[in-house]
Amino acid sequence: MIMSRIEARRDEDTVAAGPLVDRLLGGLPPEAVLTDPDVTASYANDMASFCPAGSPAVVVLPRTVEQVQHVMRTATELRVPVVPQGARTGLSGAANATDGCVVLSLTRMDAILEISPVDRIAVVEPGVVNAALSRAVGEHGLYYPPDPSSWETCTIGGNIGTASGGLCCVKYGVTAEYVLGLDVVLADGRLMSTGRRTAKGVAGYDLTRLFVGSEGSLGVVVRAVLALRPKPPQQLVLAAEFASGAAACDAVCRIMAGGHVPSLLELMDRTTVKAVNDMARMGLPESTEALLLAAFDTTDPAADLAAVGALCEAAGATQVVPAEDAAESELLLQARRMSLVALEAVKGTTMIDDVCVPRSRLGELIEGVERISEKYRLTIGVVAHAGDGNTHPTVCFDAADPEESRRARESFDEIMALGLELGGTITGEHGVGVLKKEWLAREIGPVGLEMQRAVKQVFDPLGILNPGKLF
Repeated sequence: MIMSRIEARRDEDTVAAGPLVDRLLGGLPPEAVLTDPDVTASYANDMASFCPAGSPAVVVLPRTVEQVQHVMRTATELRVPVVPQGARTGLSGAANATDGCVVLSLTRMDAILEISPVDRIAVVEPGVVNAALSRAVGEHGLYYPPDPSSWETCTIGGNIGTASGGLCCVKYGVTAEYVLGLDVVLADGRLMSTGRRTAKGVAGYDLTRLFVGSEGSLGVVVRAVLALRPKPPQQLVLAAEFASGAAACDAVCRIMAGGHVPSLLELMDRTTVKAVNDMARMGLPESTEALLLAAFDTTDPAADLAAVGALCEAAGATQVVPAEDAAESELLLQARRMSLVALEAVKGTTMIDDVCVPRSRLGELIEGVERISEKYRLTIGVVAHAGDGNTHPTVCFDAADPEESRRARESFDEIMALGLELGGTITGEHGVGVLKKEWLAREIGPVGLEMQRAVKQVFDPLGILNPGKLF
């Protein structure tokens, strides 16, 4: 029903760009309204492959809550779709424009409004870059844990929209666990506050959690109250080399079953290690079939690394090398952080999957991906937040080769099917967007899909907020 209303509007073509722009300029400064087609085209999509994107009618860059409200009131009155955007570092097409839409870019709303060491909270606008927030709270001896790989460029609003994760989630959790309260502009322009700024609070339905991961389909986040933690000690990292992915996954299971709480537990397969070496000449051991990185930020990280190192050896590690200091630790983490860029260099284009399985099934997933790689004659590298069971099988292919592109898409889908068979989920942190909306229906089932659409109808009865995403 929601999509049909939007499609009907497009067919009727009742609102020309001119009147829309005129109405927007009634509450926005001229420099906040972009209409040059060459410029607006640059806002059409995020970083996902195989996700169609339309041509926006206009891009707006508000600086205030009132300006966002004006955009949404205008869009409601004219029945024009609105696509909220952050830095467009997403990997699911959730920020892709639709034809004739208003792209609502929130990157200029980038103020850190408050940092409270006593309450251990930060209040921020959606355009604040993740790394900028992390550095700012660090000056107060505090820590904002969620750290997506794109943390130097991605925004807090985008992190909230996609419920993003990162390397440290095995110990500290994902974005949803740090969002205490939100100010949200609804589809009709009303401003709603959810949640709290207190340490505890259970008043009413948890609407804050509902908005986290909603991909801009229920409202536009314009302010967020975020929980902070005391800044932990500098972490130390251990690297363990294994002769098989199964052995590395066995080590992960031993570490978690042993009650250890690493601040990071990451896995790189043979393909990924080779890609990183080819790009950066980092000297990683290419004889390895799997490289496991474990880190601790405890008061005695060396002792924790020694205990984990023993578990890795018991699982069959051929070599275990603990870092001696922060510099060595950072070098190892740099290799992990450049994994996806290195894999992209293999063929020029990648499809990055985001399948999450129970930790106990991680080895089965990695073995399954190897079979899929052989079946489709494609290079598929696997990097994983192993402590979470969250894997990123990355399909490398030549986008200029139609046959290879077809095989890439089919292999991507087969990996998602495998994840569901193993009791997992199609996305652990990247979101659904356009790329996985057919798979969302398979995962949650017809009743779940009906309920989610009903929630969407309550918040966005005209279906103007980010149409065509999720379902």
